[in-house]
Amino acid sequence: MAEVKLTAELRTEFGKGAARRIRRAAKIPAVLYGHGSDPVHITLPGHETLLALREHNALLSIDVDGKSQLALPKQVQRDPLKGFIEHVDLLIVRRGEKVTVDIAIHTEGESAPDTVVVVDRNELSVEAEATHIPEGVTVSVEGLEAGAQILAQDLQLPEGTTLAVDPETLIISVSAARVEELAEEAEGEAAEGEAAADEAADESGEADSES
Repeated sequence: MAEVKLTAELRTEFGKGAARRIRRAAKIPAVLYGHGSDPVHITLPGHETLLALREHNALLSIDVDGKSQLALPKQVQRDPLKGFIEHVDLLIVRRGEKVTVDIAIHTEGESAPDTVVVVDRNELSVEAEATHIPEGVTVSVEGLEAGAQILAQDLQLPEGTTLAVDPETLIISVSAARVEELAEEAEGEAAEGEAAADEAADESGEADSES
């Protein structure tokens, strides 16, 4: 994952009023901490930070007073209604050190007919180098029959990445579709067929009237 460089400013004002003034200036209040150092209160450029944090586990290179620190977003507080970023906690990391993070789990493929795929976890806790955090892990469910299970230990993780959860943690299970679900699916397909037939009939009637 590429580093995203952000230039920060030291923050000397605190409290809700100060935070509002910072946000009105299109900036974001943040705190930088870790590795036994005292927390450093900073402000980040709003737009650039928003773009950077769209990436899960974004690796940030924070420049403060000419000194650069690598950091990972530990906690991002957002306004519950408008969604803008209110505050960011940043954890200082070092090149080569291992960190524990959550990465996304993606599924691909189709299970066997008349089955349902149940995703028990959308994220997986792993340990990886701070500068080589994988964006996610992809799991294939292609052709899996009812009763099949995929555990954490079954996942193919990138080289250098290890599990930070119990290897027997259930990730995905496949079960037989219930009769009600199959009936609803059949009804839906029938309704779509009727709608298509009605639309074709309407178009045919319009064509006859025009001629």
